[in-house]
Amino acid sequence: MQSIRSIRSISKTGIRHLSLLEHRSHRLLKDYSIPTPHGFVVSTPEEAEYVVTKIGMTLCSTPCQANCVDAPSVLKSQIQAGGRGKGRFDSDGKSGIRIVGPEEAYKNAANMLDHRLTTKQTPADGLLVQKLYIYRAVDVQHEFYLALTLDRERGSPLLLISAEGGVNIESNTESLHAFALPLSGIPARVVEAIQEKMGFTRPEMDRIAHLLRQMFRLFREKDALLLELNPLVRTPDGEFIVLDAKCEIDPSAQFRQQDLFHADAAAAEPAGLSYIKLDGNIGNIVNGAGLAMATNDLISLFGGKSANFLDIGGKATEETLLTAFRMLESGVDGILINIFGGIVRCDMIAQAIVSAAEKMDGFKVPVVVRLQGTNCEEALKLIESSGLEVHTETDLEEAAKKIVQLVNK
Repeated sequence: MQSIRSIRSISKTGIRHLSLLEHRSHRLLKDYSIPTPHGFVVSTPEEAEYVVTKIGMTLCSTPCQANCVDAPSVLKSQIQAGGRGKGRFDSDGKSGIRIVGPEEAYKNAANMLDHRLTTKQTPADGLLVQKLYIYRAVDVQHEFYLALTLDRERGSPLLLISAEGGVNIESNTESLHAFALPLSGIPARVVEAIQEKMGFTRPEMDRIAHLLRQMFRLFREKDALLLELNPLVRTPDGEFIVLDAKCEIDPSAQFRQQDLFHADAAAAEPAGLSYIKLDGNIGNIVNGAGLAMATNDLISLFGGKSANFLDIGGKATEETLLTAFRMLESGVDGILINIFGGIVRCDMIAQAIVSAAEKMDGFKVPVVVRLQGTNCEEALKLIESSGLEVHTETDLEEAAKKIVQLVNK
């Protein structure tokens, strides 16, 4: 019997996956009729307060819940790391997952958004949280663990299930039951074996069997390498709901899963941006494909790794740069802006950078701005006098070296 860690290592050997944030995983599960809470994604404390209050007021429209305006909601940090519930924020030292009422929502969201969360799976200085996923707190009777992964040694899907879900699963892997599956689906014998080992009643097993079939469809149709429901909870009325999910997609299937791999690219297109995601941590904003390639090469030369190509072309406006910054800010540790001013003068570019940054209340990660071309000197003076905490350079090599140094501090 393999442990959960070794099972995961089988699916990850030699591969860099697309790992979906929780709220995107939930949306995918809903598409396959797998029950999840009705959630909302927010990026400001004001939005969080509004959503939590609205959830309470919605409950109050039902009979016999006169005091339910105080019904709690769950605030969940959206980062690419596990252990959020046991993690700690650099703001108030509290967890990355919180249960709050309307009167507590704003303060807690303010201490989560734009702050760094450290867990056992993050770098030592944590990850910056830019979004929260909020849903009504669910009354939980029991937590289960359920997952599908790819067992490369057998060349087949592997089903894992345990009655010890949630945070308990990592320390209690001996409770896992594993079932090798054929490529055609989940056979009746496996369903019967699960009921015997888990002790589900017949009505419960009917719900679990439906969930398993939908999971398998999703796993196969979306080219998943891991689909993990943890916890899958049973409520007091016998319903099963997925409270957290992890979904990793095979990168070699990118040509079949354009909607999953290119969500950022789709968001970039209406703004006139060209976006290509890479696997590093330094965000790049450039104008021109040749400049993008040169920037990437120099960052690699000085020991860094680019997170993307983001080409703004000839549209270096405030709105274009604001869109570019917002696309990058939650997924990088630093940003290099490398623009050559021609028809669009450098001072116009500098003003757009300053205006966009002011709308974002400044930058949350180190930023290096390299400008060269028409009105370059005026542009750099404008940025330096703006009060923004950015580093300016005219030499591309020095700019690339500087951003790598700042990110690796």
